[in-house]
Amino acid sequence: MNIPESNFPRLIIVGGGFAGINLAKSLKNKPIQVLLIDKHNYHTFQPLLYQVSSSGLEPDSIAYPLRKIIKKSNNIIFRLTEVQEINPQSNSIETTIGTISYDYLVLATGTTTNFFGNKNVEAYSMPMKTVPEALNIRSLILQNLEKATIAKTEEERKAYLNFVIVGAGPTGVELAGAIAELKNHVVPRDYKDLNAQDMQIHLLEGADRVLPPMSKQASAKAEKFLKDLGVQVHCNTLVKEYDGKKVETNSDLELESETLIWAAGVTGSPVKGLAANALMERSNRYKVNRYNQVENYSNIFALGDIAYMETEAFPKGHPQVAQPAIQQGQLLGENIMNLMANKSMRKFKYNDKGSMATIGRNKAVVDLGKVKFGGFFAWFVWMFIHLMSLVGFRNRVVVFFNWVYNYVNFDKAARLIIRPFDKLNK
Repeated sequence: MNIPESNFPRLIIVGGGFAGINLAKSLKNKPIQVLLIDKHNYHTFQPLLYQVSSSGLEPDSIAYPLRKIIKKSNNIIFRLTEVQEINPQSNSIETTIGTISYDYLVLATGTTTNFFGNKNVEAYSMPMKTVPEALNIRSLILQNLEKATIAKTEEERKAYLNFVIVGAGPTGVELAGAIAELKNHVVPRDYKDLNAQDMQIHLLEGADRVLPPMSKQASAKAEKFLKDLGVQVHCNTLVKEYDGKKVETNSDLELESETLIWAAGVTGSPVKGLAANALMERSNRYKVNRYNQVENYSNIFALGDIAYMETEAFPKGHPQVAQPAIQQGQLLGENIMNLMANKSMRKFKYNDKGSMATIGRNKAVVDLGKVKFGGFFAWFVWMFIHLMSLVGFRNRVVVFFNWVYNYVNFDKAARLIIRPFDKLNK
C-alpha cells in the first residue's frame, strides 16, 4: 500500500462520509498517522442526491475529492481501495490493494439500501444511495419520457409515465416533489407531444403518514404540499412484488410502471471479521458504547450510520442522518488523542439540531424542538443549511447558482442522458 513509515500510532478510517471526513479533519497535523480508506475518491453530500436524480444538479456539485479535503494536512494519507476483512487478533485489515496494520481502527462504512429480502424488487427497482445510482435514476426518468413519446399503445405510454416511489421518509418525499415539479414545469414545455397530466407520481409508505420520523404537524403539511403538486400519496401500503412492469401491494392497489424508485429503508454495511455479537442482527449496525467503541473491542470504533448507540434520549439508537455522524467524528478525534495520552475520554451526547424536508419550490417543513413550521420560510431555512453544509466553496457557489436558475426559470437544466441505463442489465 506504500504507506510511509512513522513513529506515530496509526489510525485507519474506513469510509469517507460525514463521520470519516470529520474525524480526519479533527486529527489534522496531530501526532498520529491517519489512513483514510474509501472505494470512491470523493465524499458525497447524500442529502442532495435526489436533486441529481431529478435533473436539478450535476453530480460534481455534491461530490468533493477526498484528497482535496486532506491536502493541507501532513499526517493524513488517502488510499482508494475497499476493505475485505478485519483481523482483530493481528490488528490488521485486508484490502483490495494489500494488508496493513493499525493501532486504532474506525469503521464509518455507512449504510446501503435495504430491500427486506425481496429479490425481484432488488433486481428491478432503483436504489438511490450513491452518485452512480442517482445518475441511473436520472437517465431512466429521461429515457422513459422519450419512450413515452413513441409508445405504440396507451397502456405502454402510461407505464412509461407512471413513476412509483416507495418510502415516504425525507428522501422519498423530496424526490416525489422534485419529479412533480419536473412534470408541472418541464414536461409541458419540452415534451409537447405528451400530455403532462398523463404523468403520474405515486408515493407509497408503509406507515400511516408521510415523514414518520418527524412531527405529525410536519407530516400533515408535507402531505398537503405533495398533493398540491399532484403527487398521489398511499399510506399503509407495502410493496409485495415488482417484476419490472407491475407493482403489487398489500392492498388492492396495483400499478403498471416502468420506474420504481426504492427509498424504503437502509441497512448497515459492516465489514467481515468482527465477532457476530458485535452486530445488531436486524439493522447490521455495530453495537458501540458512549465512546463509540465497538462492543468487546477497545481499539476498534464505529461512527455514524453504522454505529448503534443506546442512550436515555435515544433508546433505539441515533437517527441515521448527517448530524450524529458529524458530531461523533468530531468528538472521536478528541477522544483518540485522550486515549493516546492516557486521559479520560468524553462520552458522546447528541445535540439534536432538528429535522427538515423540502417538498418543492417554496415548500418545506422544519422541526426544531418545540418549534415547527412549514412553507416558504422553512424552504429558505432548508436551502441555507444545506448550502452551508456542502463541502467546498466551489460546490456551494455552483449549487447556489443552479438553485437561482431553477427558481427563476422553473427549469431543471441537467436533463442529460450521459450514459443510457438498462435496468435489466444494471
